[in-house]
Amino acid sequence: MADFSISGAAAARIADIISQQSEPDGMALRVSVLAGGCNGFQYQFKLVREKKAGDHLIEKDGARVFIDPVSFDLLEGAELDFIDKLMGAHFTVNNPNAASSCGCGSSFSLA
Repeated sequence: MADFSISGAAAARIADIISQQSEPDGMALRVSVLAGGCNGFQYQFKLVREKKAGDHLIEKDGARVFIDPVSFDLLEGAELDFIDKLMGAHFTVNNPNAASSCGCGSSFSLA
């Protein structure tokens, strides 16, 4: 099984966001895939402190990401990235499992 990875830009941004929290210890970014969005599935990014049973933990350069088992299956081989361009800054998932995605990249469909 291919792993989920975190780009250097995403790791730096996650670490920066967490360092700005009033109590950063133990905090992580939870990446989830939910039903919905304009293409069938949508990504959700949320700061959390709790690792749930069965969660996968991915760490890179001080950044921690939790992914639940169901979402992990849909994110197999994907990479979390952070894009900072003139039109805005946001996390994005480069997901090889996505057959199509919406223009903003926050939702996708499977083949």
